[in-house]
Amino acid sequence: MAGSCWRLLAILSLMFVASEILRGQDQVEEHVPSFAPNARMLRYPPPIEPMRLPVSPKLPRQAPIGPNDVAFQKIVGAAGIIFSGHVTAIGHILVPSGQAPASTTLTFQVERAIRGAAPGQILTIHEWAGLWSSGERYRVGERVVLFLYPPGKLGLTSPVAGAMGRFAMDSQGRILMNGQHTATLGADPILGRRTVIPYSDFARAVRRFGRQE
Repeated sequence: MAGSCWRLLAILSLMFVASEILRGQDQVEEHVPSFAPNARMLRYPPPIEPMRLPVSPKLPRQAPIGPNDVAFQKIVGAAGIIFSGHVTAIGHILVPSGQAPASTTLTFQVERAIRGAAPGQILTIHEWAGLWSSGERYRVGERVVLFLYPPGKLGLTSPVAGAMGRFAMDSQGRILMNGQHTATLGADPILGRRTVIPYSDFARAVRRFGRQE
């Protein structure tokens, strides 16, 4: 009699455990979302197309100018702005993200002008920030003669042929020719083989090629 009771209790226990397991499976299935028969399940999210930003804006092509008797004529002819003056302010315009400067602003007090500027003018130009980052920098108070490309669609400009379009000036207003200038412009009848040039001679060398303003 006792054995029959134990067998009955064992059967009831197994039935209870089985019912609990089945009920637990029903609760899990309630949390599994159902999909329509034709629905597509994505294993991975769709790729996001990266935003492509230009490495640098389209600037005038700075073709190298070799040493010959027309090198200075090429520099003068390519320039839209030619003037002498000193730097009064330097600033940087940031891109919207604020991670890097988009352009450098340079403000000059124009002292003498040959093309595209006027004496006494406060002239502000915008250069692509990459030029500043690459080492083509200015300092407040620095006196220079610049041959600048005409500003492009973005309003950016730069010296013609890089360093060839930029000349330093001393406190007396004389143009100081660096090694690259003397090597490239050595055949010029006015500028050749001279390291310090009075402004009047330099301006005369520029005006030989016309298009003055």
